Formats: sequence, structure tokens, C-alpha cells
Amino acid sequence: MTNYSAAALSFLLASHGAAFAPPSYRPCRTSLVNLKQSTRAATVDTEVASSETTNSPGETLRQPQDSTVTAESPAGERRKILKEPALWEYNFGLQDPGLALPHGIEPRVTAPEKYELTEDQILTLERDGVVHIKGVFDSDWVEYLRSATGHQVSNPHFWAFAGTASKLYDYIQRNIWQTNKAFADFYYHSAMGHVLAQCGRTDEVRVSTDLLMVNPNKGFKWHQDNQNGPITWDEGIRFWITMDETPAEYGAPVYLKGSHRNDVVDEQAVFVDIDGEGLEGYRNERLEFRTMPGDMLVWHPRTIHKVDGPSDGIWTSYRRVLGGTVAKAGSTYHDKRGTGGVLSDLGRHGLEDGDKLSSSFFPIVYPRFDKSEAVERDAGKVGRDPRDIAGKLGGLAGKASGDKFSSFFKVLGSQAK
Repeated sequence: MTNYSAAALSFLLASHGAAFAPPSYRPCRTSLVNLKQSTRAATVDTEVASSETTNSPGETLRQPQDSTVTAESPAGERRKILKEPALWEYNFGLQDPGLALPHGIEPRVTAPEKYELTEDQILTLERDGVVHIKGVFDSDWVEYLRSATGHQVSNPHFWAFAGTASKLYDYIQRNIWQTNKAFADFYYHSAMGHVLAQCGRTDEVRVSTDLLMVNPNKGFKWHQDNQNGPITWDEGIRFWITMDETPAEYGAPVYLKGSHRNDVVDEQAVFVDIDGEGLEGYRNERLEFRTMPGDMLVWHPRTIHKVDGPSDGIWTSYRRVLGGTVAKAGSTYHDKRGTGGVLSDLGRHGLEDGDKLSSSFFPIVYPRFDKSEAVERDAGKVGRDPRDIAGKLGGLAGKASGDKFSSFFKVLGSQAK
């Protein structure tokens, strides 16, 4: 186990009272942070340059161009476009950037949008274990997500501390929808739920867990996803929603075609040695996707994949992604205490192993959001709880030095070098 992983576990085990207090008692951002805020990023996406490009005959879309902004010095020295937050910059409790939704959508009233897939796209996912769906979200949605992300990285949340301090990403926060209203509204009203319902051939979609990820430093080597919330692989669907153009030199996700059908990689493994026995039929069948703003990648949680970052770990432009796992209809709650999977299920929702996955902690987004679930989220009743963190992570910490978690910590260690 590396120092980074041990530090992350120790941090997560510690509770911070302000993080769990009712919203009215949570401390607010101080004026000192406002003075420091200008040092965080080279640009904030409240206003973006744009140009008119043709999307289809008779239709034009305004494509945001700010992802090309670089942070290189006049002498050519590469500098990070986003700096790590200082300790005093972290916030607690609920956050609301106050963004208007696109297309005249009225928050918590308007029905979610739709986006029709072709049968071929769905069959591609089932056959290859991954599908690239281009142009799901127009420039209005892309600007909305960029603005929400810009607000978030300028006002970092306590729950981003462990991941950001580990140097895995310039900024990374799990269950962003629970603390940032803009992302909850995106799930409630965008076409994301409809797209994923078609991909999974299901009539219900719930968010199991999500991640806001900005610039994966040196990237992640070959791995499979087991931080999917309290569901099984076959109950879940993984997704990426991209806000930026993929750089030409690095950052494009690469998948082993059909590897979701492999039966040799242990379900607790994260890091995968693709030269291992049993993966001969997959290792040379690689699918690389250079995504553009508004695209979606959808894949089976077991599909083996990687993302390579710049060799020096310095991103001079943005690579912002909203990703995660949704649960299909009929999913049940699986208590993953004692395994690495528990890290994506730290809420006090009261569900027991085998219960139907129906809770405001795992909100329904298709066919339509549930107003009562949204009310509970807005009241601060949905989130991580110190009592469950201590109980659930206690089992993980006790087993962390064993072989069961060696793959998980190997990933952390390999990226920290």
C-alpha cells in the first residue's frame, strides 16, 4: 500500500462536523478565499468564445472554444491550467452556482429532454462493450456544464480533498450531484437518462454514483470499474459526458473491444495486466475515442480501458468530464462493506442488502425525476454520514493491507509516480 492510499483512507475515516450539519449551519466561503480565487485557474468558463459551425443541414450550433486555452509561459514552459486548492479554499455543505438551465427549462418542473439512439448504436454497446455517441448535448448544455464545473473548481468542496490531494486529478469529486445543484438539475432535465435507458434497454434509470473529473494528470492505466455504487456489474451502465475536445497527443480513452465478456479478471480487481492469461483474445483489439464537447461514451462496467495523460502530468488545457454509473430497472442494493466498492456508497440511506434500489440517495432520472427525492436532496438530507463512513470504511481499512485490495492501491501508487 502506498502513502497516498493510506493517507486517503485515514482522511476519509476522519469526520468533520461541519460537513454533515444541516444546510443552515454549514460554514460559508470566507472573503479570504475570494482573494485567493484568481490564482486557481487560468480561465473560468462563465463566458466562452464561440464560433458558428454546421451540425447538420439547415442547423448551426455555437461551439465553445475555451478548451484550447493553454497555460504555457512566454518562454514555453508548461504550466498547469488548474492549480491544487489551498486548504482554506475548501467548502462544506450544499452549493448552488445559480445557473439558468438551457432551452427555457424550468427547474424541477419541465420534463427531461430526449435523444433518440439507433438500434445499431445499442447493438455496438452490447457487442463491443462500449459505444461513442456523438453530439448528444448541444452547445447550450456544454456551456452550462462548463460553467457549473468552473464554479466548482473555483469553490472546491471538502469531498474533493482526498482525490485532489492524491494527485490523481487536478480536481475530482464523487457524488457531485449531492452537493452541487447545477449537476442535479442536469440529471433531472437533460437527455442523459433517456440515452442510458436505451443503452440498457430498461424503463428506469437511477444515478448510482457519479464523478466530476478535471484533468487526469498522468492518466489511468488499464483497469476496469468497480466503483459503481451498491450494484452489480450487470445492473449498471457507465457513462462519460465530455466538455472539451480531446488533445491530439494524449487523453483519448482506449477500450479493449469485447472485454466485458472476459471471465478471468477478478471482480475486486481495478488494475488489469492485459498480458495476463485469458486476455489474449482482447489485448490487441483496441478502440480509441477522441471525444468532442457534448459527446457521450457509454460502456459496460467490466470493459477494460485506460486513459493516458501527458508524460509530465501537466495539462495545459482542460479535459472536463462528468461521468459515473447508473442503475437499471430491477437493481437491488448490495452491501459492499469489506471491499473497495464501498467507497462509492457512504450515505446513511437505510437500505439493507437485497432491498430494491429505491432511495433519494440513488435518484431516478428516467422516465422522470421524482420531486420528493429532489426535495430531500435540496434539504441536505442526501449525502455522506460520519456514522456510516466509520462503519463502512472500518472494514475496508482493516483489510486494506491484504491481497484483496492490492490492485486498488496499485492503481493509486502507479499514478502518483
